[in-house]
Amino acid sequence: MSTEQSIALEKIALGKTDLGKTDLGNIVLGAIADDFTGATDLANNLVRGGMRCLQVIGVPQETIDLQEVDAVVVALKSRSCPVDEAITDSLAALEWLRSQGARQLFFKYCSTFDSTDKGNIGPVADALLDRLGASQTVMVPAFPINGRTVYQGHLFVGDRLLNDSGMQHHPLNPMQDADLVRVLSRQTAHPVGLLGHSVIAKGASAAFDHLSALAEQGTRHVICDTLDEQDLDILAEATVLIPLVTGGSGLGQALPAQYRAQGWLESITEPGRLQPASGSTLVLSGSCSKATLAQVADFLVRHPEGGFALDPLSLAESDQQWEQALAFARQQLTAQTPVLIYASADPEKVSAAQQVLGAAHAGALVEEALSQLAITLVNEGVGKLLVAGGETSGAVVSALGISTLRIGEQIDPGVPWTQAPLAGREAPLSLALKSGNFGSVDFFTRAFEVLA
Repeated sequence: MSTEQSIALEKIALGKTDLGKTDLGNIVLGAIADDFTGATDLANNLVRGGMRCLQVIGVPQETIDLQEVDAVVVALKSRSCPVDEAITDSLAALEWLRSQGARQLFFKYCSTFDSTDKGNIGPVADALLDRLGASQTVMVPAFPINGRTVYQGHLFVGDRLLNDSGMQHHPLNPMQDADLVRVLSRQTAHPVGLLGHSVIAKGASAAFDHLSALAEQGTRHVICDTLDEQDLDILAEATVLIPLVTGGSGLGQALPAQYRAQGWLESITEPGRLQPASGSTLVLSGSCSKATLAQVADFLVRHPEGGFALDPLSLAESDQQWEQALAFARQQLTAQTPVLIYASADPEKVSAAQQVLGAAHAGALVEEALSQLAITLVNEGVGKLLVAGGETSGAVVSALGISTLRIGEQIDPGVPWTQAPLAGREAPLSLALKSGNFGSVDFFTRAFEVLA
C-alpha cells in the first residue's frame, strides 16, 4: 500500500469523505453466516441496533422483497462441511448480496471461533477477500455480553481460556488452542496479525492507523482484542468503510450506529416487530454444549414429566424410539403441558455413541429424528418452536422448507424470536434458534414467556 493510498484510506475511515452517496441499493449490510443459529445471533444484534433484518436460508433462488429491509443475513451450513463446499457456498452468497447492493459485507462465525485446524474460517475469509479484491480484513469474534472476550489474541469464555472452557470437548470442532493468531495461521497461507488492546484503548483513529500499518506489511488477517462494548464501538468506527469485516455477532451490535453516522441508515422504531404468536409450544434440543445441558436439566427439574431423551444408538436400531418420542410429544401437547425432546447428553455418552456409529452418522441420526418430529408436529398445530444447537437448527429449518425469517425481539443475548411464513398456515411459525452455548439456565421455559 502506497503512502498516498494510506492517506486516502485514513480520510475514509475517519469519515472525511462521503461514500454514502452512491447508487447502491437499500441494503446496508450483507452478512454470510456459517450456521443457522449464528445467522440469527447476528441478525438479533442488528435489530437491537435499529436495523430491519431478514435472514434467508441459503442463497435465494427467487426474488425477495427487500423494500423494508436494511440488513440481510444469509444462513449457510458451512462451519463443519468440507472446505471446498464452504468456499463455494460462501462465494455464491457474496455474489447474491452484492447484486442486492449491500454496502458492506460481514462473514459471521461463532464467538468461540470453532472450526478445524484446516478451516473453514481462514479459507472462506481468503476466498471472500480474493473475490472482493480487498487486501485486509479484521477478525472480531468477541461477544463480551456473553462472556466471549479476546486479550493479547487469546480467546476467553468467561474467565477461562477457550481450550479450558468446555469447548475442548466439542463433538464436531473441539477447540484446544486459545491463541487465535496461531489458530488462524494454521488455516491460511497469508500473514496473520494482532490489533492489541493497548492500541484500541487509544481510539478508532489509532486502531485504523495500526491496521493500515499492518496492511502495508502485507498482513491480511488481523485478530482484534476486545474486552468490552466500548472496544466494539471503537472497532466498528475504525472498520465501517472496509469492504469485508468478519467475526461474531458482537461487532454487529456496534455497526448500526456507524451506519447512521455515515448517513446510510435512518432511525427506525420497533425494527423487530412481529405478528402475534399462536399455536402450541415445543422444544427440540440436539446440542451437547455445557449451556444447553444445564438448560435441559433446569427444564426437567421444573417439568419432571415433560422431557423425552433420544439416543443415537437406539435411533440406529429401528424407528421405535422415534415413534415413542412422537407419541409422547402428542400426549403432552394435547394436555397443553410443556414438552422437550432432546438428544443432549454429557461428553462421555456422546463419545460412546460416536465410537460405535461414527461422529457424522450419530449426528445425522439425531438431526433427522428431530427434523421429522418438527415436520409432523408443526403440521399438527405447533406454532411456537424452539430449537437448540446450530447443526440441529439448520436441519430443522431445512426440513420445514423455511426460506426466510423475519427477526424479532431478543430472548437472551444472541437469541431472538423469529417468524417464518409456511404454506397452508394463516399465521406464521414463531421460531427461536439457539446456539448451543447461548442462553440463561432457564431459557427453555422463559423463552415462551418473552414471546407471550
